[in-house]
Amino acid sequence: MKKLLLIITTLSFIIGIPATGMASPSDDLTAFRAYFKNKFPNVAQDDYINGIYALDAERRAAWKEFEDFAPPYEDAAPYGKSLFNKPFKNGKTYASCFENNGIGIRQNYPRFNSKTGKIVTLEGAINACRKSNGEKKLGWKKGKIAAISAYMASTSNGKRINVKIPNDPRALKIYERGKSHFYAKRGQLNFSCADCHVFGAGSSARANLLSPALGHVTHFPVWRKKWAKGKSGPTAGLGTIQRRYGGCNKQVRAKPFKAQKAEYNALEYFHAYMSNGLLVNSPGLRQ
Repeated sequence: MKKLLLIITTLSFIIGIPATGMASPSDDLTAFRAYFKNKFPNVAQDDYINGIYALDAERRAAWKEFEDFAPPYEDAAPYGKSLFNKPFKNGKTYASCFENNGIGIRQNYPRFNSKTGKIVTLEGAINACRKSNGEKKLGWKKGKIAAISAYMASTSNGKRINVKIPNDPRALKIYERGKSHFYAKRGQLNFSCADCHVFGAGSSARANLLSPALGHVTHFPVWRKKWAKGKSGPTAGLGTIQRRYGGCNKQVRAKPFKAQKAEYNALEYFHAYMSNGLLVNSPGLRQ
């Protein structure tokens, strides 16, 4: 906890925002944006949806060539759409479980459920829909659930992330848990999410460039070459953001938490809120 407070104090000092243990989510968001504005003054806020490709012109050119001419994920959203519209055994479809029939709602997730006091991610809502219609749950991190999520996200492209933190002690506690996870060091390498994606954003890690946390969530599910290796089919290489969380934990030699459990759901809640106001652009291609 002392390390966490030191990091937050340092961040606040750099940005000029007062550091208090009771900073509101909106204060955190203002500070987060200001930090990246100060770090990369020539990057427009809306360009952060493009990750490292907002920072490096050469990498951006190569990425755009893939995106424009041969996106490796191009079959993922259409496949997800076919799954989304395929009736369950009871005749209903996923559309029956969501507001606006599941179209154009990605920007509102994760969301706090005031009845249960828990966070609902989009993937969590997809599997909850299956369960309520008598179907078995899908695996959480890749495959069909990633394709369905990619399709639903694609219907929100051009809409701005709009995650709500209600004035409910339970929601605020979850938000603070996610914030603590983001800034806390872990693993044998003693790294936090913020070490790489806030303070180290734009720096090189071997042959890779560390991406800025601002805008991270806008393009998930994403296709990654590492995930596609040796695989084929419309979902090859595709993964959810919580799949990426587990991979990051492994990279710092920490034991990953289970996908869609309280720890990663809290992290996703905080992480997504920090990209509020940015445009959805999913699915995407990342290194």
